[in-house]
Amino acid sequence: MDPSADASIPTIDLREPATEVALALDRACSQYGFAQIVGHDIAADIEGSAWQCARDFFALPVSDRLAVAIPQGEAYGYGPYLNERLAASRGSQTPADLKETFSIGPFDYPVNVDDIVDADPAAAFAYSPNRWPQAMPQMEQVMRRYYDELAALSSRLLSLMAVGLGASPHTFDASINEHTSALRLLHYPDVNHSQVQEGQLRAGSHSDYGTLTLLRQDDAPGGLEVQHRDGSWWPVPAVDGAYVLNIGDALERWTAGRWRSTLHRVQLPPANIERGTERQSIAFFHNANWDAVIDVLPECRVADVEVAEPITAGRHLMERFRSTQPSM
Repeated sequence: MDPSADASIPTIDLREPATEVALALDRACSQYGFAQIVGHDIAADIEGSAWQCARDFFALPVSDRLAVAIPQGEAYGYGPYLNERLAASRGSQTPADLKETFSIGPFDYPVNVDDIVDADPAAAFAYSPNRWPQAMPQMEQVMRRYYDELAALSSRLLSLMAVGLGASPHTFDASINEHTSALRLLHYPDVNHSQVQEGQLRAGSHSDYGTLTLLRQDDAPGGLEVQHRDGSWWPVPAVDGAYVLNIGDALERWTAGRWRSTLHRVQLPPANIERGTERQSIAFFHNANWDAVIDVLPECRVADVEVAEPITAGRHLMERFRSTQPSM
C-alpha cells in the first residue's frame, strides 16, 4: 500500500490470525511508524478506572499536585504546566508545551538493581521512586493494574512484530523482561489563544525514545498529528476502543531504520471553536531493560550497508528525556 494514497494510519485487529497480524504490523511500522490497535483484550473496567483516576488527579488543588512533583534528577511524579519542551529532544527551541503530566515508573525492580546502579549510576534515574497523592489512596493500585496490562500488551505486540520481521517471536524477550517502562497521564487544559506564543503547541514535534508507545486518547479538539514522509501532518483520530501504537527510536535503531520512529505532535485546537478544548490522554512508553544492548537485528542487516554502533537502552533513554526538561 502506498502511504501517500491515504491520509490515515492503518487499524490492526489482534483477533485476526497471528501471521496476518504480524505482517500487518511490519507493514505499518515500516510505512507509517503508527497504527491503531483494536482487539487487545484489556478489560474495560481497568481502562475506565485508570481514565477516571487520571481525571481526578488533575482536578486536585494545585498544592496537592505539587506535593508529588518530580524532584530534580528523578523521573516520576507530577510535571507542572509549561514544564516541558518535547521539541527540544529534536534540537528545536520552542516555547514550553501547553500541558501537565503525571509519570509512573516500574513497580518492581530487578533483583540485581543495586549492581545495575553501581555499574551505571545514571540507572538510578529509571529506578527512582513513584509518588502518590495523599488525597487519592486508591491511585497506586489502579495504576499498577493498568501498567501491568499495558506491559503485557506491549510484550505481545513485540513478539508479533518480531515474527513480521521473519525473526523468532522470542527475539526481544531477554531485552524486555526487566523493562523500565513509564505510564504517563497527560492533561491539556482549555487553550486561551490570546496567550499562546509563536511556535507553541500542546506537545511539540518529537519522536518517542524507547521501543514502542501505546496511547489512549479522547476526541477533544486539538489532538495528535503524525508527520508524513512529504512533511505534511495527518491527524490521528480517537478510535473507539483503540490504542495508538507508535514506534520509538530504540526500535528504529534495532531494525536499522526498517521501522520508522515517526515525528508527531499535539496540535492546538482551532481558535474559533465553540466548545471546550480540554483534552486528556494516557501514554505507556515501553522501554527495554536498562542494560539491554540495542544492536541491529540480523534480519535487518543489509550487506555492505553500515549500521549504527550498539548502545545501551538506558543511557539513550535518560539523555533524550533530560533534553526536554528546562531545569535539567
